[in-house]
Amino acid sequence: MARLELIPLEHFPLVEPGDDLAVQLVDALRDNDLQLIAGDVLVVAQKVVSKAEGRYAYLADVEVSARARELAAQAAKDPRLVQLILDESREVLRVRPGVIIVEHRNGYVHANAGIDRSNIRSEPENPRVLLLPRDPDASAAALRVRVGELTGVQPQVLVNDSMGRAWRNGTVGVAIGTAGLEPLHNQIGDTDLFGNVLEVTEPAVADELAAAAALVMGEAAEACPVVLVRGLRLATSSGGAAPLLRDRALDLFR
Repeated sequence: MARLELIPLEHFPLVEPGDDLAVQLVDALRDNDLQLIAGDVLVVAQKVVSKAEGRYAYLADVEVSARARELAAQAAKDPRLVQLILDESREVLRVRPGVIIVEHRNGYVHANAGIDRSNIRSEPENPRVLLLPRDPDASAAALRVRVGELTGVQPQVLVNDSMGRAWRNGTVGVAIGTAGLEPLHNQIGDTDLFGNVLEVTEPAVADELAAAAALVMGEAAEACPVVLVRGLRLATSSGGAAPLLRDRALDLFR
């Protein structure tokens, strides 16, 4: 790999439920004078995937349980929002004022089940929030196939989101869904510069790529939810992002 390019698809339209996101992606490529080539990767922000899939929830429609009220008091959060967090989660791991750490129903551990209020229109009398896609791998796979039909080139696709980390401040982009690429690069058994056999080296290339694209996307009003990545030759895979999730038996922090 001599050069890696991260190319933002500028002037991407606001996405609404029911929009054909693949068509919007192809139109954005054209408007940015870009054509897909073999080996390209499209990194797509979770938020536009969720919006296209209509993953909104209205707080006025939420029925709050006793458990949600209990956690809301501990976390100083709206009980309706806490109920949605519980609905989207397998397990609550930690609670403190301002945050509830959960294992999401899709397996990743993060804050507030990924439920977000930023960069979405909402009415004060009936606020709404945005949930993660039901199946980010399926979302990525559908985009890959549809974009391939429209352009003749099937890109590898990665859906990214921002998450915190247990022992470091700040958030980074991570892959929550992939299609067409191997999310882990297994180098176990390879040798280093001095002939030492690598025993545990397994870079999470999908997360590294998600974080790099997040730098270009931004987190506020940049309106750049899609990044074209070119020059990186990733191994192909018919699976999704599940290999990135550590098995509970190997989790040293739970």
